[in-house]
Amino acid sequence: ILLFLCVLSTNTVSGCELLGRFDMPSLFKEGDIMIGGIFPIFNKEIISTSAFDKEPPKVQCEVSHFSTCACLSDRTKYPTFFRTIPSDYYLAKALAALVKHFGWQWIGAIQSDNDFGRNGILAFKEKVEKFGVCVAFVASVLRTYTRDKFLEVVEIIKQSSVKVILAFAAEGDFYPLMQEIVNQNITGIQWISCVAWITAPRPSTPEIYTAFGGTLGFVMQKKAIPKLKQFLTSINPYTDPHAPFMRDFWENMVGCTPILPGNTGTEATLKRCTGNETFMNSDHDFFDVTELRGTHNVYKAVYAIAHALHQLIFCKPVGEKPVSKSLQRVNFTNHFGAEVYFDENGDPPANYEIINWQLINGKVHHVTLGNLTFAANGDYKLSIEEEKIVPTSVCSNVCPVGTRKAQIQGKPICCFDCVPCAEGTISNSTAADCTPCPKEYWSNERKDKCIPRTIEFLKYQEPMGIAVTFVSLLGASVSLATMVVFVHNKETPVMKASNFELSSLLLFSLFLSFLCPLTFLGKPTVWSCMLRHTTFGVTFALCISCVLGKTIVVVTAFKATFPGNKVAEKFGHAQQRIIVCSCTLIQVVICALWLTSNPPHPHKLFTSSNNMIVLECNTGSEFAFYAVLGYIGILAIICLILAFMARKLPDNFNEAKLITFSLLIFCAVWITFIPAYISSPGKFTVAVEIFAILSSAFGLLSSIFAPKCYIIFLKPEKNTKKHIMGKRFDPRAFRWAQTMRLAVEEVNQNLELLPNYTLGYKIFDSCAYPLTGQRAAMAVLNGMSEDDSPMCSGASPLLAVIGESGSAQSIVVSRILQPFQIPM
Repeated sequence: ILLFLCVLSTNTVSGCELLGRFDMPSLFKEGDIMIGGIFPIFNKEIISTSAFDKEPPKVQCEVSHFSTCACLSDRTKYPTFFRTIPSDYYLAKALAALVKHFGWQWIGAIQSDNDFGRNGILAFKEKVEKFGVCVAFVASVLRTYTRDKFLEVVEIIKQSSVKVILAFAAEGDFYPLMQEIVNQNITGIQWISCVAWITAPRPSTPEIYTAFGGTLGFVMQKKAIPKLKQFLTSINPYTDPHAPFMRDFWENMVGCTPILPGNTGTEATLKRCTGNETFMNSDHDFFDVTELRGTHNVYKAVYAIAHALHQLIFCKPVGEKPVSKSLQRVNFTNHFGAEVYFDENGDPPANYEIINWQLINGKVHHVTLGNLTFAANGDYKLSIEEEKIVPTSVCSNVCPVGTRKAQIQGKPICCFDCVPCAEGTISNSTAADCTPCPKEYWSNERKDKCIPRTIEFLKYQEPMGIAVTFVSLLGASVSLATMVVFVHNKETPVMKASNFELSSLLLFSLFLSFLCPLTFLGKPTVWSCMLRHTTFGVTFALCISCVLGKTIVVVTAFKATFPGNKVAEKFGHAQQRIIVCSCTLIQVVICALWLTSNPPHPHKLFTSSNNMIVLECNTGSEFAFYAVLGYIGILAIICLILAFMARKLPDNFNEAKLITFSLLIFCAVWITFIPAYISSPGKFTVAVEIFAILSSAFGLLSSIFAPKCYIIFLKPEKNTKKHIMGKRFDPRAFRWAQTMRLAVEEVNQNLELLPNYTLGYKIFDSCAYPLTGQRAAMAVLNGMSEDDSPMCSGASPLLAVIGESGSAQSIVVSRILQPFQIPM
């Protein structure tokens, strides 16, 4: 950072001009003698360059308030350069004096890889080597270096045995290395700092302190400028609206955009100011003038120029000697008691304060331990209040926030490692252990603060909730559409064969089952928790009861083994309604007992592995919950067994096959549901239950009703009674029957084969099904009368049976005829 204070003649400005556009903002005040100031108010790069048209008049002097490089003391290169801050040459002597004072003999050094760092370390080595001090290594850093180069410096430090390291580097160059040292937990080193970084705010944090606590260094003496605070707080854009930098300063300090003449504020990104803002009572650090160091040097530079001009104007004729010569002779004591003069190299007297890093109440403080003053002849006086130094000779440094002490095995109790706190625990002090957060809170990323946990449940707005809502409404719509189709086609053979009443009731229960998952979405409440489980249990019990009724109808219609069996006729609509109502009523009773004894209720599930609170519905009574599921499972298993027994009935539209397939899907879904439900975390438990409900409902809907809709819409030619009953004429079997008749007639006409006897017959259609063949065999055994068949030639004892055409049918018939010794 440079400040150039230049004395220019007022008539030299017109003698030169810049090539290009000169658009740098400036604060300007007309005067007889002009002083130029250059400050880095905005941190930005200017790409364009400028040059003079012709050689301008020489500037008579330059005064810097913050440039410390010893190279600027070379009068052959910089004959008109002055400064009000001590040179690094004196800083190197001061650092060497500090090393000598504490008796350190083995140290390391880190420098900025530029003239500032190299010249500073070179001067330091020259001084300390006179005291017999050895420098173990000199490592270089620069802010533009890659991370690998900083890691190389870290390795040098780790492999070295030095316990004292001097960092003669700018804060921007040294800070990346400080971060790497902290990250790798390199401690136990006494750091010595130059002026550049020891008081910088960025590294002065508790985190950096873990590795750099106890740092010693030199800084310029601080001075308070009495009228400066009043001057700063009086700054106001409304009193001087055209002053450069004013709007940016006001926006940065106040946080609003002033509305100035010629500025409508349409481009402002901040809110508009009211005009009543003021700095009079501001406690901003900008207005704290009690700890000024570099600012005081600017103040001294202006007064030094003024005293030089006073000598030049009032003591000698103007223009007899340059201002630099007069400035060289300046020697006065300002009203702060500080001597202001320059030596033959343009350097001021060197006076430093000794600073020590100490952690007080969780903040890094720069504690003044003493001072060092140089005399004009180069001698110095060092005074240190060593009783104020906080000892840093510890086995392990204080653990930073977010970590805890971990004892190192085999070492004393004062030796420990700092390990991060576990999830859900924090450490916001130097305590040995981490403190668990309250139940509804969780630790932040730094583990130094507890923050509220996020409440998690299945919401309507999230993608999973939207998908569930869409699928549920789709299934309910398909159920209603199927019911409309059934009502419209209830007189067709397909509808009559599928029991229209039970099918309609089944579709209604499936409609309710598809709507049931909607009660599982949203924030759980007392009523929604009771509703979701009981609704699911009752609707599915009604659904499976309807399927059970349809299965019993199919079985009783085709399982009567004796002719004239009246079981199917006795199992009419009234009996079907009784089965459906009674099976559903049992589930209603179970749910009622559940709700009155220990009903489901909202419950917060606190997990120890994440920052979520899972808001779920606790089932209350686990026994009742699994009783509801178990009852549905029992009904489904009974249906599956009955349907499986009737799966091969002789019917082209055998509904038992459809019921068997649908119940296989239903049972497979709910068997896999139980382990998935138990193992799913958080809101996914609800998602698994919803998936099971929707999957089983779609399985029943598609397996039982899709084939019927297929016949109605795409195969109307199969929607006939003949096709439904499966009456397909078999010419080959008819030829077999006619062959039997012909053979019987020929035997009766042959008088030699069975004289005085007539052979009779009775032919039954077994429908190529073993059970029908069984009925035919029983009918034959019951006797043959004129009423039984027109093909019978008389009632005579049964002597033999011809048939069946298949092995399965023959086995069934043979077992019935065997007790009666009737050959087949």
